[in-house]
Amino acid sequence: MKIGDLSAQSGTPVETIRFYEREGLLPKPSRTTSNYRIYEGPHVERLAFIRHCRSLDMALDEIRALLALQAAPNESCEAVNNVLDDHIEHVAQRIRELTALKKQLVALRGQCAQAKDVAHCGILSGLGQGEALEQPTARQHVSASHGKRR
Repeated sequence: MKIGDLSAQSGTPVETIRFYEREGLLPKPSRTTSNYRIYEGPHVERLAFIRHCRSLDMALDEIRALLALQAAPNESCEAVNNVLDDHIEHVAQRIRELTALKKQLVALRGQCAQAKDVAHCGILSGLGQGEALEQPTARQHVSASHGKRR
């Protein structure tokens, strides 16, 4: 199948498929004599695997590690467990960061209990004075618009 067909079948944009190829997550497809990419069943399966990992917010390096482990079926799955355990800890850390962020936002919202004119808005005043606590640092998953996350 051509890349457009793979895109339609998987619900993955063509550019994302090409990105996964460049990143080495999807194997390079064979090409027709007119230089069209031709994808087969293993590409569809691999793309489904990648998309599922991405839906679990896994980084490309985590996916790369899982794919490498998947390619060694006789090895112990302890390394797979380790990748997932690390990811679970990253998710837990992100939850803690988001909880702290929510607390900051609620406190900021509390600075303007009733509607006033903008000149006397407690929220804008608080933002301008930097009264909110330091913003939590998120785990770096880079998005398509910011680099490598897809």
